[in-house]
Amino acid sequence: MADKLIDNHLGIVNCGNWYRIKKVMRKAKSGSILAISGIRKAKSGEPITVGFLGGSITQGCLSSTPETCYAYLVYEWWKKQFPDTSVTYVNAGIGGTTSQFGVARADSDLLSHHIDFSVVEFSVNDDDNAHFLETYEGLIRHLYSDEGKPALLIVNSVRYDDGCNAQAQHNHIGEVYQIPCVSMKPTIYAKVADGSITNREITQDDLHPNDLGHQMMADVIIHFLELVYANLEHEREQDNDMPAPITQNAYEHSTRWQNNNYDPVTDGFVRDDTPQNDIREIFRKGWTASEKGANITFEVEGSCLAVQYRKSVVQPTPIAKAIVDGDEEHAMILDGNFEETWGDSLHLDTLAEHLPYGKHTVRIELIETHEDDKVPFYLVSVIASH
Repeated sequence: MADKLIDNHLGIVNCGNWYRIKKVMRKAKSGSILAISGIRKAKSGEPITVGFLGGSITQGCLSSTPETCYAYLVYEWWKKQFPDTSVTYVNAGIGGTTSQFGVARADSDLLSHHIDFSVVEFSVNDDDNAHFLETYEGLIRHLYSDEGKPALLIVNSVRYDDGCNAQAQHNHIGEVYQIPCVSMKPTIYAKVADGSITNREITQDDLHPNDLGHQMMADVIIHFLELVYANLEHEREQDNDMPAPITQNAYEHSTRWQNNNYDPVTDGFVRDDTPQNDIREIFRKGWTASEKGANITFEVEGSCLAVQYRKSVVQPTPIAKAIVDGDEEHAMILDGNFEETWGDSLHLDTLAEHLPYGKHTVRIELIETHEDDKVPFYLVSVIASH
């Protein structure tokens, strides 16, 4: 079997500080040794919550069932390892999303569940550039500084055709913040690269694992968790202090403005009040427009501004422009037409970065419509960060 060829230990690319993970495990272990500070939560009947924040791989795209996704398999490890406690599973994976959106939804989709432990997986969604280094640092800082002090594990997925991902800069953040990192590149992809495993044994599209690929991912992660567990009582690490940021750190705090928390000035845009029953119902709580000249204006506070809108495979669709602080010369085109075929995309465009902190206006106006438009332009949100 292909999974027997993998040396899972090679996946530990940064050991990091185990203090927080050990603390969760001690909470989830024995209630009979209560003298060790604030521990043994599980066998004394106290629940723990494990979470997963990432893109389509974390969501479980191309796994045959939700239960064969790597995230669920790792959750099952926690349940089996600590059978005397209640373990809650939170899967906050949304396909086609990056750490920039991740930090804007971290509170609502993850931290609101009082997470004890969370995987963070965006290495094939973020690009390897300075912008995403900063958004990823903002995400890690936001999660790590949460009052619940969750334990974090950075997971590097990889493309199985060329080995590309953003793990170099993600794991650099992991090293700075002493957060453990495990990678599929020196483990699963290495065996694809040397011919021991063929791509199609583990993935249909060179990106999203099939059930075997998800199991192999889970095995790499579980190997690390079992190593921590085997050393649970050996060392008494201390939690590390929050280091100074290595970027301009303009994304640690992000607010996502939608129609449930903001009332913009509208002319021709209509709010969508369709209920959202799941975080993956992504085209909700926004505004739609179909007529040329329709516009909507926000006044938001921050130093970085972004907009989310629908790119549709059903074409043609209207095209809009976004203007920040009245600067028509640098307006950004928001084309609602999506050239891919896998489905409608929740697209995020950065409108402005590292502006002076304060209040800024974002005006979105439809500039091109067509007689045969199939769907309206859908504005999902405006995001302000600092």
